Amino acid sequence: MPEDQQHPEDAHPKSPWVGERVQAHIDALNQRIFDTSLDLILICDKRGTLTRISPSAKAILGYDPTEMSGHSAREFLYPEDLDNTREEMRRARRGGEIRNFECRYVNRDGHVVPLVWTGVWSEPEQRHFFIGRDVTERKAVEERLRLAQRMDAIGQLTGGMAHDFNNILGVVIGSLDMLRMGGRLNREDDELVAGAIEASLLGADLIKRLLAFARRQQLKPQRVAVNELIGNMVAILSRTLGEQTPVVTDLSPDVWPVDIDPAQLEASLVNLATNARDAMPTGGRLTIRTGNRTLDEDYASIHPEVTPGDYAMIEVSDTGTGIPPEVLARIFEPFFTTKDPGKGTGLGLSMVFGFVKQSGGHINVYSEASVGTTFRLYLPREHGDESESDSTRVISPALGGTESVLLVEDNAAMRKVVHRQLTELGYKVTEADGAAAALEILARESFDLLFSDVVMPGQLSGIDLAQMAISRYPALRVLLTSGFPETRLSGNGNALQGLHLLSKPYRRTELARKIREVLEG
Repeated sequence: MPEDQQHPEDAHPKSPWVGERVQAHIDALNQRIFDTSLDLILICDKRGTLTRISPSAKAILGYDPTEMSGHSAREFLYPEDLDNTREEMRRARRGGEIRNFECRYVNRDGHVVPLVWTGVWSEPEQRHFFIGRDVTERKAVEERLRLAQRMDAIGQLTGGMAHDFNNILGVVIGSLDMLRMGGRLNREDDELVAGAIEASLLGADLIKRLLAFARRQQLKPQRVAVNELIGNMVAILSRTLGEQTPVVTDLSPDVWPVDIDPAQLEASLVNLATNARDAMPTGGRLTIRTGNRTLDEDYASIHPEVTPGDYAMIEVSDTGTGIPPEVLARIFEPFFTTKDPGKGTGLGLSMVFGFVKQSGGHINVYSEASVGTTFRLYLPREHGDESESDSTRVISPALGGTESVLLVEDNAAMRKVVHRQLTELGYKVTEADGAAAALEILARESFDLLFSDVVMPGQLSGIDLAQMAISRYPALRVLLTSGFPETRLSGNGNALQGLHLLSKPYRRTELARKIREVLEG
């Protein structure tokens, strides 16, 4: 181990005007800051060899400080950022001022970690001092905001073009109708005009779909009982999917009513069913599930386009091929399709997106290759008569506790939010970014509760982790969470037997109640 690693006080030169006792206090304080920093602190020489690394490296990069000490920082840097980092170090040595820049590092598991650095060169120690803040969560929020803004821009452009083109089609269809009504056309000409009208009407339908995406269609909202509407549609959806793909429903009996256009909701469900059928060419299962959800401030902080509040949720889940990440980012764009020419316009999902947004709702998608896809539609609750609303909504306080919780979540932004929720509820929380890391921690420490995501990268899923943990530590309680519905995750009904599941997204009160339910048996 390098000498600097063994003597952390060397990084803080002793002040000649203070006594040894005061200096020892300063050194201890500096060491405490170094050991407890949530940011990544690195100290290296002019060649980039790391001499000191804060313990936070384990949480941010997946490496113990001892694994990094003595190695060149370039071994952990994202290759494309190497030249820029070298230049920042040169400028710091030349000018001596504090430098601020962005540079990415690579986590042990291979994912890239964006970091914002503050760095300075100390001439007396001949060392670079860097403090790096993990901005993964900020980048994720910015990306979602950019996506929402891009969809809004596309919607505005599409809506403007559709409106103008609708006017043009109106002139064409009107003129053709008048030609036919005049009675001056022979049979052949009348057939030509009839074909032109039919084509124009298809164009008008296309424009209607574009206006739906642009959220400029004329909606006819009314109070709708979600379960009743879905129940009436099961036969239609079954015919859409065929005999080899059964439709299964799991409808919560107390779903809140919504104020929406029922025809548009029916069209949206048919569109989702059609896409599910195409994703299950050899058959499968379509599951429709309903429930009440409250999207709170924590969820809205990750999804800036969401308005916190009460929503009736409709979940449509298939057992198909899944959607690749590069396709998932574009599925709601009009005219984007992965189907062969002539087999789809790419407007189905854009219509669903537009309808949900125009209705004041929110739509979310979870997909995993070879596992399937789940669409969740959140439609704002229609309160109606306040007395009825008060009688159907039971608000209970969020109860916490002091037990120890091992939180396992691979999404850094989500992990940070849940960590804060659990800490505010009083729990002692330890984090792990995957099943393998969780098993290592469980081998060293004991916990009251394992709270793990189900779908994670690597060979072990959350279900695998839960089963291994329970077999090794019988007293450990387990709570799983996922964006997929319980019926989808259970498969043959045995995978989740005896385990508890909390569906994403959830508000803090739901999390608190579920944890107490699991811990108290």
